[in-house]
Amino acid sequence: MDSVFHEIYKNYHQDVFQFLFYLVKDRELAEDLMQEVYIRVLKSYGNFEGKSSVKTWLLSIARNVAIDHFRKEKNWKKRIFSRFDWKENQLRDVQPLPEDTAIMNEKAKLLYRCLDLCTVDQKAVLISRYIYDLSIKETAEVLGWSESKVKTTQHRALKALKREMESVLNKEVGDE
Repeated sequence: MDSVFHEIYKNYHQDVFQFLFYLVKDRELAEDLMQEVYIRVLKSYGNFEGKSSVKTWLLSIARNVAIDHFRKEKNWKKRIFSRFDWKENQLRDVQPLPEDTAIMNEKAKLLYRCLDLCTVDQKAVLISRYIYDLSIKETAEVLGWSESKVKTTQHRALKALKREMESVLNKEVGDE
């Protein structure tokens, strides 16, 4: 059994870990659950009939371990149901796809490039409000301005930023 266990571990450890990590979205928790998976593998290997592949069997054990973990949590139903899109009757992943992340990174780069085209006051307001998440009042205190000046500058800055971003995007589309 020892050599069989080592072979299973060597061949499928990474797949099982990634599967658990995807389910629980926490590296340490996935590592803890991996231990429970291997305990169950050791206990039930004698019952494995080979009707499915070893990998499928391991992933089903990992799935059951994750479900048991969610059941132990008080909000397991809430976690599962929050990922269910009731309109489409599909599970949805809360993490963006790699393509979406790449697009978001490009948009962020564009945003920062265009932010440099704004005036110093506009940049100060946008950075304070949207990057540091300060309120209008806090931004006014930081800049030594009235709240109405912050609101006016923010409005103008957002319009200027939008105009600059549209201009850059139109130039990029025209270049293609």
